[in-house]
Amino acid sequence: MRFLQILLLVILSTASYANYEANVSYEGWVTKDGRPVPDADNMKSVKGFGGWLIVTPDKDWSEKWNTPSHTTPYFSEASTVNYGEQLTILTFYINPLKDVEGNVNITCGIKITRPDNTVSVNNQNILCVKGRFPGNPRSVYLSPVVIKYSGDAGDPAGDWLIETVLTDRNRGARVVLTSKFTLINKTGN
Repeated sequence: MRFLQILLLVILSTASYANYEANVSYEGWVTKDGRPVPDADNMKSVKGFGGWLIVTPDKDWSEKWNTPSHTTPYFSEASTVNYGEQLTILTFYINPLKDVEGNVNITCGIKITRPDNTVSVNNQNILCVKGRFPGNPRSVYLSPVVIKYSGDAGDPAGDWLIETVLTDRNRGARVVLTSKFTLINKTGN
């Protein structure tokens, strides 16, 4: 089955963020006018470190992301997928804590559970970002762990559950994000 492929992308730091400057008086997710964004299952902040999980049908997500920092990319979100179609699972983060030397240390984890409660993917403590962090921590960054899903014959129809974990080891913050998508039965039920 080729239903999931883990792509560990090496993204240059200059192309790996969109410049979403935020009001620094609040350390988590904020609106454009600086108001805190309430936590949701797929977007939340812990101790000022934020994570955001998006399931997108956009085949051009990479082109949308790799734009100048003054451009705000828009990603469609998907809650369903048909057999033969693809989705991409993206995880973003903000505000990693730099240590005294200017280094960050973030690990990622992802678990995907099929509708029959069997685990499709379970990779934890993947090194996402470690070392010198040249950018503005208040900008939005894309995790290098990107998952592509393809609804293939033999995959069970129903709800596929996604859990990603971002851990800012310098801050001692662990952000657990969840989402799901539904693989539509071939007969449309």
